[in-house]
Amino acid sequence: MKRRTMLQSISAAAFVPPGVWVTAGSELKGGGAADSGTVYELRVYHARAGRLNDLLARFREYTDKLFARHGMKSVAYWTPTDEPAKNNMLIYILQHPSREAAAANWKSFQDDPEWKSVKTKSEENGPLVDKVDSTYMAMTDFSARLG
Repeated sequence: MKRRTMLQSISAAAFVPPGVWVTAGSELKGGGAADSGTVYELRVYHARAGRLNDLLARFREYTDKLFARHGMKSVAYWTPTDEPAKNNMLIYILQHPSREAAAANWKSFQDDPEWKSVKTKSEENGPLVDKVDSTYMAMTDFSARLG
């Protein structure tokens, strides 16, 4: 099975550590579904050969803080433990209030002068990423809610 097919077939819940789950009933109101406007964005970065550590450093030192500044809530970040993805992949999930908010958040993030500076500086020796996969997801009505 190809890596992409495998990742697409895995529930996003498999990527969320148990410590962030709360009981499903804690966010339900009047027996109905939780806020249906909230969307989660699964992002997979395919780093250039030898550049994963630089990409992780950029996220650790700058990107995550900039996401928060622009209304993007980081759920969690992962790196695969098995080859071949072990040395070239970053996986993470962001939470947005809505799909429209996600578009506005990304625009403000990409227009941020600090982000532009950080990106330029971190890519002085060439791009860090070959490809980014992004999938927007809605929580099912039977899923445990994220805390």
